[in-house]
Amino acid sequence: MAADAGRLGAGRALGRPQAGPHPLGGSAGGPVGRGVHSNPAGLSPIVAGAWRLAEWGWTPQQRLAWIEGNLDLGVTSFDHADSDGGYRVEALFGEALALRPALRARLQLVSKCGIGLAARPGGPAGTQVKHDGTSPAQLRASVDHSLQALRTDHLDLLLIRRPDALTDVDELADTFEALRREGKVRCLGVSNFAPHQLTLLHRRIHLATHQIELSPLHPDALHDGVLDQCQALGVRPMAWSPLAGGRIFTAADERTHRLRQVLEALAAELAVSVTTLVIAWVLRHPSQPLPVLGSRRIEVVRDAVAALALRLDAQRWWRVWSAATGHKVA
Repeated sequence: MAADAGRLGAGRALGRPQAGPHPLGGSAGGPVGRGVHSNPAGLSPIVAGAWRLAEWGWTPQQRLAWIEGNLDLGVTSFDHADSDGGYRVEALFGEALALRPALRARLQLVSKCGIGLAARPGGPAGTQVKHDGTSPAQLRASVDHSLQALRTDHLDLLLIRRPDALTDVDELADTFEALRREGKVRCLGVSNFAPHQLTLLHRRIHLATHQIELSPLHPDALHDGVLDQCQALGVRPMAWSPLAGGRIFTAADERTHRLRQVLEALAAELAVSVTTLVIAWVLRHPSQPLPVLGSRRIEVVRDAVAALALRLDAQRWWRVWSAATGHKVA
């Protein structure tokens, strides 16, 4: 347990449709049949989250080593947002990738847009008040900013970061289709939407994924209809903060302490790390989530990848759920 806590950094793209499975498993496009969930651009089953890259204080060479370390483990998808790190993270990643440009062909770049931070150097011009924004001009400015920062000619996946009350879904659909025709964006998805909000947009555009928060400490998506909808639509979700930002290992409240005791006992039974167990718990859901892991430590990534070979039985899964929620199955 202590080793897991010490290894943990933070717990947060899609690409051109590809034939055949990803090396780590999971289909990449094609028709969606019973029990098969769409991954139209071939995301890796574990995704690397880069949102804290600016906090790590690394040189370009260290950032490149992190990228290569993930690739060596089969983690080929990298999750960004235009405003992460005060609009700096994508540029830091792009600077590292420029040291080995050939790596671009081996990875998928995801970016999120839709939140404008006020008065931040390096951000899109004209942002005076922090706000949600999905107008055609704002989407284009965000995409162009991300492409320049990441030093790439296209995003494999663009996510609308959260719902915007002023979204005109027809305008959004038209803008995305134009960006797709121009080759700037391959696929579109959303993040943190309620089911009715996703339904509205999905009627206008085929959405590639829905990125939501999911962990034993944040199991809401299991019960609020979000993951049910993913199954109904055959959309494979992305799960951000699957390790609850490290709180599973460090938080001292009664609930987390109770959960940690159960996790440690089950991990010992299965001879795996707590990280592996928690990621396996997330993966066990039939919507086939893709965990987004925001750790700086390759050892943590390795433990997460190990979860792909571990299928929890239902009794162990429910033991974790009961410990996390404080409820017994009636």
